[in-house]
Amino acid sequence: MLLCLAALLAHGALLAQPLKDPTRPPARLYTPPAESDAAPASKEPQLQSVLIARHAGGRHVAVIDGQTVRLGEQFRGARVAAMTQNEVVLVDGKQRRVLRLFAPAPSPQRHNERD
Repeated sequence: MLLCLAALLAHGALLAQPLKDPTRPPARLYTPPAESDAAPASKEPQLQSVLIARHAGGRHVAVIDGQTVRLGEQFRGARVAAMTQNEVVLVDGKQRRVLRLFAPAPSPQRHNERD
């Protein structure tokens, strides 16, 4: 009897199919890029997150290209010189680079009230 039960369980496992991801686009719209077709990675570091403690003297931590760095530490040879809620300043010698979480918003166009 135990052998029959094991055979039924094994048969059921063979017939089981993986569940489909409801958030995945249809196959006709989704074609994963081949490694050679992939766009070249940006050489500019990408700021992904900034965490600043609310109390004075608290931690300032940023995530740049997946690497966690603190204020004053080094990232690819540059010193993390400053942090705000939306940007990190990297200094390497005389070179200063500002990484932003969000692209700067375009300046608003002024409309004449008579138009």
